[in-house]
Amino acid sequence: MRELKYLAGYSEKITGQVSLLISENRLGSFLLKKYPSAHDIRTEKALYDFAVEIKNEYLRKSQPLSKALYDGRLHVIQHALGTHTYISRVQGAKLKAKNEIRIASVFRHAPLEFLKMIVVHELAHFKEKDHNKAFYQLCEYMEPAYHQLEFDLRIYLTHLDLAGPLYQEI
Repeated sequence: MRELKYLAGYSEKITGQVSLLISENRLGSFLLKKYPSAHDIRTEKALYDFAVEIKNEYLRKSQPLSKALYDGRLHVIQHALGTHTYISRVQGAKLKAKNEIRIASVFRHAPLEFLKMIVVHELAHFKEKDHNKAFYQLCEYMEPAYHQLEFDLRIYLTHLDLAGPLYQEI
């Protein structure tokens, strides 16, 4: 059986089911049935607007989002689907802070649900810096299906690894 690196922490029962889908060449159709199309948030302006909309709905009192962009330098292999950067600078007598999120460019052509899950994850870092219980509770507050989407995203990454893109680039 081939190694399923994106599903490393899951039980043999779960990885066995995914391996069966792979061996029967049904992984892509499984994903397409659940997530039939890719989102249309292609530009960084659209990504920023999408992220700000989610932030304003759930994290109104947190610091503003300065920038959201797709980053071709983020590699999923290094377990970075996205990153959150918090930069503080002293300008005169004031302390200026900026929050940025960067999403791996592979998600420019992915289902909207996956993009939202990654944005929610990065926005949650505005309040919780570490991946602790409070962090995941905040993620679930912003996206109730967070854990299922994370698992499905891992299956999607497995498909990308084995068979390439599932959605056509427009």
